[in-house]
Amino acid sequence: MKIRAAEIRDVIPLSRVHIDSWKTTYKGLLSDKYLESLSYKKKEQLWKQVIPNGGVFVAENESGDIIGFASGGKERTGNYDQFKGELYAIYLLDQYQRKGIGRKLFKAVVHFLQVQHIDSLVVWVVEGNKSCLFYEAIGGIILDSTEVEIGGAKVKEILYGWNDIKYL
Repeated sequence: MKIRAAEIRDVIPLSRVHIDSWKTTYKGLLSDKYLESLSYKKKEQLWKQVIPNGGVFVAENESGDIIGFASGGKERTGNYDQFKGELYAIYLLDQYQRKGIGRKLFKAVVHFLQVQHIDSLVVWVVEGNKSCLFYEAIGGIILDSTEVEIGGAKVKEILYGWNDIKYL
């Protein structure tokens, strides 16, 4: 298993992992109709724009297939002055979860932020997502929550934070 910075050539497999992992991660949390409506092509367009900016990392299995990704950068809302960085996304195909790969992807984003002299981090997580346990296990503290609309439904998101990422 290898973690590396994403490249433009990764757009198609990264988009597939993005959509496929959403369908398993959010089953029962978001409507089946919405999850089935997700488009690989739309995600490809997104990743074509995001990857060149950096902060995107992929996990490859032994065969070189992309099985997960994480992305992060500066905190986007500006509402949490003491937190400068944000984990934007981290997803793994279901069969690769709970094997330590998510932790390695998380650490890749943390290192990326540290190189930019960012020493704190937040992540928004849909309530009920099993990854809440992951963030709590690595020291994330609940800071806030909000209601957002995803696929026409209102869901609660929880904000986890780390004041000092140098020990992660």
